[in-house]
Amino acid sequence: MTVIREERGMTEPDLSRAVWRKSARSGGNGSCVEVADLGHLIAVRDSKDPDGPKLFVRREQWRGFIGLLKTGSRDL
Repeated sequence: MTVIREERGMTEPDLSRAVWRKSARSGGNGSCVEVADLGHLIAVRDSKDPDGPKLFVRREQWRGFIGLLKTGSRDL
């Protein structure tokens, strides 16, 4: 279960136990994002700025996004 806390006037999941990972295909050029599975949410952050802002998406949205990338339907 993800614990929600209040920070800067916004509700945000507690990331103190988050396990961050990045793709094995990341090129090591510093242009990576890291993700953490929080149960019903996926957290995304810039690997160069781990204390910076995070993006939170529902698990279903993340699966849809990854599915589009894998099929080549979207180009990043």
